[in-house]
Amino acid sequence: MDGPISNDVPDAQDAEELGPVGTFWASITGLLGVLVDSIYTRLELLFLDLQEGAERVIGLLIWSLIGLFAASMTLLLGALTLIFVFWDTHRILVAGSITGLFALLTLTAVLVVAARIRNRRTLFAATLEEFAKDRAHLKVHP
Repeated sequence: MDGPISNDVPDAQDAEELGPVGTFWASITGLLGVLVDSIYTRLELLFLDLQEGAERVIGLLIWSLIGLFAASMTLLLGALTLIFVFWDTHRILVAGSITGLFALLTLTAVLVVAARIRNRRTLFAATLEEFAKDRAHLKVHP
């Protein structure tokens, strides 16, 4: 692991030079280095999960707004189509076509939002999995 703290365990020659206190201190320093690297990795994973969650929410919000807009336009143009039923023949075709287009857009938005909600990942799933692995490794087995 990279980092400013060396997590190497001293070898026999270093142990003689450092003495028992120095060897103990080197071991503690190495352990702290591993702990800091582990915490850094977990925090990095947590922030990555936060970023992915925010992007997912923004995508859902955008598609929801598109769906609401398209539904509103469908209602408006549907009403205009009914008004134009008694007018000239081509106006009905155009108004009906535009209404159908917005209805299709509404249906697409609803299906996209429903699919994204169904396929959502649990927030912080990777982080929680790594913490579970850490907890399993740190348990003392009798």
